[in-house]
This record gives sequence, C-alpha cells and structure tokens, in this order.
Amino acid sequence: MFLFLNRVKRICSITILLIIAALASGQEVILADRDDRKPLQDVAMLDSGGRLISFTGNSGKIDISGRGDEETLCFQLFGYERSCLTVAEIKSAGDTILLARRVFEFEEFVISANRWEQERITVPNRISVIPSQSIVFNNPQTAADLIASSGEVYVQKSQLGGGSPMIRGFATNRVLIVIDGVRMNNAIYREGNIQNVISLDPNVMQSAEIIFGPGAVVYGSDAIGGVMDFHSDKVMLSPGKNPVFKSEAFLRYSSADNEKTSQIKINGGFRKTGFLASISYSSFDDLRMGSRRHPEYRRPEFVKTVNGTDTIVSNPDPDLQVYSGYSQINTTFKFRYQPSRNLDIVLANHYSALSNVPRYDRLIQYKSGKLRYGEWYYGPQLWMMNNLRINYTGKSILFDEFNITAARQDYRESRHDRALGKLLINEQFEKVTIYSLNADFDKTSSNRKHLFFYGTELFLNDIKSVARTRNIKTFEVSPAGSRYPNGKNKYAGYSVYAGYKYSPSEKLSLNSGLRYNYVSLNSSIADNTYYNFPFTEINIANGALTGSAGISLNPGSGYRLTLNLSTGFRAPNLDDAGKVFDSAPGIVVVPNPGLKPEYAVSGDAGIEKNFGKFCRIELNGFYTWLKNAMVRHDFLFNGADSIIYQVELSKVEAVVNAGYARVYGTTAALQTNFTGKLYMRSLVTLMKGTESGGIPLRHAAPLFGSSHLVYESGRIKADINVIFNGPKTYKNMPPSEISKPYMYAADKDGNPWSPGWYTLNFKVIYRVSPWSLLSAGCENILDHRYRPYSWGIAAPGRNLIISLRVLM
Repeated sequence: MFLFLNRVKRICSITILLIIAALASGQEVILADRDDRKPLQDVAMLDSGGRLISFTGNSGKIDISGRGDEETLCFQLFGYERSCLTVAEIKSAGDTILLARRVFEFEEFVISANRWEQERITVPNRISVIPSQSIVFNNPQTAADLIASSGEVYVQKSQLGGGSPMIRGFATNRVLIVIDGVRMNNAIYREGNIQNVISLDPNVMQSAEIIFGPGAVVYGSDAIGGVMDFHSDKVMLSPGKNPVFKSEAFLRYSSADNEKTSQIKINGGFRKTGFLASISYSSFDDLRMGSRRHPEYRRPEFVKTVNGTDTIVSNPDPDLQVYSGYSQINTTFKFRYQPSRNLDIVLANHYSALSNVPRYDRLIQYKSGKLRYGEWYYGPQLWMMNNLRINYTGKSILFDEFNITAARQDYRESRHDRALGKLLINEQFEKVTIYSLNADFDKTSSNRKHLFFYGTELFLNDIKSVARTRNIKTFEVSPAGSRYPNGKNKYAGYSVYAGYKYSPSEKLSLNSGLRYNYVSLNSSIADNTYYNFPFTEINIANGALTGSAGISLNPGSGYRLTLNLSTGFRAPNLDDAGKVFDSAPGIVVVPNPGLKPEYAVSGDAGIEKNFGKFCRIELNGFYTWLKNAMVRHDFLFNGADSIIYQVELSKVEAVVNAGYARVYGTTAALQTNFTGKLYMRSLVTLMKGTESGGIPLRHAAPLFGSSHLVYESGRIKADINVIFNGPKTYKNMPPSEISKPYMYAADKDGNPWSPGWYTLNFKVIYRVSPWSLLSAGCENILDHRYRPYSWGIAAPGRNLIISLRVLM
C-alpha cells in the first residue's frame, strides 16, 4: 500500500509539473475593443524600438510568453490609441488588453518625415497616412489608385495602365517614390506623365505616407512637390515557442473594365526567422466610359490591322474604349532573420511585369481627318528590386539605432508606334540598372527632448538605350535613332544629411535639417549618324545645399499650429538633358547639354482645431517658388527651328531653364462625428501654378476633393461619397495641353477646356466571419461620362465592384 501511494504521489507531482510547464510555454492575451469588448484582428505587436513582432489572429489573441517582465510591448491598430505596457503590467491586467477608439480618424505615428517613427503631433510637415485598414476598405486596383484614395493627391492617367501622381503642382520627376526606404526614381523619369508607380502591388502594402512639399533634406534630389513613401507588409516572427502563420487569399471583380484580380499571400515565422510570399495577377479588358454628358469623349472608330493592312472600322459600342486593356503580375518574397533583439535583417525581392499597354491618348489622335496611328503601345514594363535592410538597436555615443539599406533595381520599358497605313513600326528600348545604398542613424537624449538623425545616400544608374524599325509583314529590322544617347550613360549621386528635433515640452517641437547633394550625369553618343547632334557628350555635375526648419505647437484648447520652411533641389537627369521624342503631333524635343539644376523654396502653414469629440477642422496653406525651372520651350537645333523627325517636319523644342515657376494653394479638411458610429469627412484642395510670363503650369491640378459619409459598427463599414473636380478653362490651360484638343471638350469659342465633374459612389465591407471579408461597391452611380484634366482616357462609367478576402 505504501509503495502504491508513493507511486500515486509521484504521478500527481509529474502531472502538476507538466501542467505548469504547459501553461508556462504559452501565455496568450486578447486584444479587444474597450467599448464593446469584441476581439480585434490584425493588431500589431511591436517592441520598444518599433519593430514588428507579430499580429493578433482572427480571435484577437497573441502570445507573449518568453519575454522578460521589464520588456515593453506596444499594440497598434489604425483607428485606436496605441497602448504600450511592460510585460509585468500585461500580466497583472489579466488576459485582456483593451484598446480605446480614437475620436478622429488619423494616424498617430508617422515614419516618412525623417525615416524614423515619431508622433505626428511633433512633425511640422503635412503628412497624409493611408493605413492597411484603409487600403483593404478602399480596395484600389493599382498603387496609383491607392495614392488617389488619400483625397489629397491628383492622379493623371494617359491610359488605363497608367497613374501619374501630381502633388502641389508638381509631378513625375519632381515627386519622389520610395518603397521600403529605397528611391524608385531613376535617370529616365520624364517631365511628362509616367506610370512607374503602378509597378508596386497595393495588396502587399502595410501603409503609405505622403509628405507634402520639399522632402529634400531626408530624401535628396527630386523631392520638390512631395514624397510618396510606401511600406510593404512586414514579416512576422513568433513571439513564443510555437511558429505563427497567417495566409490570405483575395479575389476582386470590377465591371467597368471586366477586371479580374487574384492574390495569395503567406506570412509566417519562428522565433528568429520568418518569411513572406505573395503573388497577384490582374487582367483588365477595355474600359467602358459613362453614358451621360459629353458625347465628344466617345470612341466612334478604331484601327483594325489584319495581315499588315490597316482598316478604320466603326465602333459598335462608342462608349467602349477599344484598345485600353492590359494585364499585370506582381510577386513579393521576404526573408527575415533576427539573431538577437538588437539586430534585425530583412532580405526582400519585389517583381512586377505588365503586358503591352496601349497608349490610348495617342490612339485617338487624328491627322488630316483620319486616325493618326495604326499602333501605339508601351511594351512590357518590368521592374525588379532586391534589397537588404539591416536594423540595429543599441545605445552608444553616436546612435541609438541605425538602418542600412542596400538595393539593386532592374527596370525595362519600351515604346512602339506605327503610323496608319505604314509597314514600319518604330521601337525604342530602355534598360536601367540602379544601385543604391542608404545609411540612417538616430540618437535621442536621455531626457527625450533632443533627437538627432543623420545619414548618407549613394546611387548609381546605368542606362542603355537602343532603337530599331520593324516591318510588320516581313519582320525585317533595321537600327534607328534611340530615345537617349546610344553610348555609355551614367547618372550618379551622393549626399549626406543631418537633422535635429528639440521638444522642450509636450506642446512644442522644433525641427531643422541640412543636406548636401552632389549629382552627376555623363552620357556619350556612340553613333551620331541618326541625328547629327552638334555634340557627342553630355557632362553635367552639380552640388547643392538644402535645408528645412519647422515648428509644431500644441497650445491647448484643441489647437495645433504648424509652420515649415524648406528648400528643394533637382538635378537634370538623362531624360531632361538627353532625350529625343515627339511630345505632340508636329513637335519634337531634342537634347540640351547646357541644362542646369532647379531650386525650390517652399513654405507651408497649418492650423488644426478639435471641437471636443464632435468636430475637427484642418487648414493648410502652401507656397513654392521654383528657380531655374526646367520646362519645355521652343529651341534651335543646328540653327533650325524645325527638323524632319520620323518623316514629318516637326517644330523643335527642348527642356530649358525658363526662369521661374510658382505654385500656391490651400487644403482644407473637416471631420464631423454625428454619433459614435456615423461621421462625415471632407477634403478639398485648391491651387494655382504659373511659370515665367504667367503661363499656367502643366501639373497644377484644378480644384479637387471629396466628401464621405461613413457608418461603422461591429462587422460592417459603409461609405457613401462624392468625388469632384472643378473646371480648367481655356485661359488656365498650359500650352502643352492646348496642343492636344483631341483630349478635351470644346468651349463656346471652340477652344479646348476641361469641364468640372462629380461622381456619386458607395462602398461597404462586411466581416462575414473571423476568417472572411466581403466587400462591394458601385462607383460613378450616375454613370457620368467625363475625362479629368490631363487624362488621355475617359474615366470609368458605372462600375460595380465585389471582392472576397479569406484569412487563415
């Protein structure tokens, strides 16, 4: 009996120890809404340095086992106040952490202002944040549409496969695109509209931030109008001993262009390693415009080519924009390794490939009463980026944290055009390889009042440009004059920067910074027989010192005041100084090796006021002066004002330093909370831009804005909204747009102008279960036919959208 009882005691002791060990091996907490106590999905758990550890799952649970009691963990979800607690505090609070809803919908923390996360109220710049929840709800087709969903950026499209953001009157090579700390802008970003931003996959973006105004101190050349800073999804690591996995499948259909998009994404990790993989594919058919108003935008006919013979045929459905469809594939892969809590290493690959993209605005041009082109399309736009990011956190005399980012990008684009009835198609091919290295450091004083940040950037572009003509019947090819010099083309730069932020109290923050930039362009013409240029080399080198100073003041009573002064700099790239192309019928742009940099001086001031929990008003005014502005003007080539280009006599233009340009305007925002579940949010931007002589600036958009009435409760969120644009009258149209009457309506005097327009839209998203989200909507409910200013294609008509997102 004694032996039996002894054995029972031993078994009970072992059982108790196993239970204790099991409980110790995994300690889960639930993140929930403070008001309704419902679990919250996709709450990010961050360490004290702001690095992602993991997300809550469908049940709102997350594992915190294996972490010391003194370690601080932060929990963050858009629309909620961030909560930071020590592990000991979490344990004492029980198994549930309650997050409080934010009264007004804006992001509390931003990264893009100086490349390090900081509180928004301490930043003097105007920054618009698009978080992951907004991306899921707005359901954008492309990254350009994602940026447009902010309501503060005007996006231009020459074709369906396009999207050129305009920020405060500047666009293309005067605004900067950044992905995961790496600049995408390269040496062939042109003055005209571009579509490079759509290479990014909106379905793998965790957030996007838009800095308005020059960001030259932190980001260098090109950041005159602003910076679009994209942050892709982060790789999860397991907070406990068990691995974590999160997978997602996504399907979307849109009726206006018969869009079909699908995506699969997997994110998983162990304690020290993790990975993320995603693949998405989109197919777009020809876009259907609206059916009401402005019949001049219809497509009455198009060119059909059979066995090399062009025939103009009548369009049986003139509201269908024939030859506008395309397709796109994107892949993303990331590997993360965290050998210690101080060191975090991420290796990433992004890849994007577009099919042939018809240049729709060229396909609707007429010459001598007939359609001008038999074909005009962009060849496959390919972009691949491999980057390595190393983050280290550790107290030292020189820094508390640093990031080193090394990247290589490979970019391909081509243009293919053939005149109506001709057998020869002109083909130009560009290949750009971009190397970059960034090192960024920050140091905070012990009393948290002083922040120092500094760093350096180096980049090198290697550009190859070739061209040919091809017979569409015999397939015979012959060399031709390339778009850029056909020899060696190098575009390089280096810079160093330093900034300082002083926050003597919670109410006041002072920011300042300086950056020195050096940019060089070296280009050679190997074969001068095609154009007979009066030069064979282009060598341009320039340095510039830029700076910024700003103040953010929170005096109380719900007020916030900001003032920011900054300078910007843009060095001529290869597209500015060395390009040959036809910008419009009968106009050819030629190189200008004497081009100089342009400099910007900008100021903006803002005021925000919270009227308790009921209303929030924001007003921001801005002014930018651009000296030595690079703009397209009449030019002489070998003493002649016209030359023969592609068998047509064409007037000569070139990019020149035209004196100055200025842009000024204001943005106003209003949010009104009617109840805890119903609110209205409105935005409007008004600006005016001119260059020397009072000539309207091309990329200064007309008045634009939106107003949203949003209902959000539990599983459902619904938004009925109006998006609108003001008119652009003939007297406010720049010469470059006046030369394209085929894109515009005609006023009573027969002059081109861009009429104002509005659309009524509705979106709803419903959480069917913890594992699935169903989204639906209707854009342009009234089916208006309209073409926004500077667009080469009419906007979608009534567009039914439905999508399903399954989370596992």
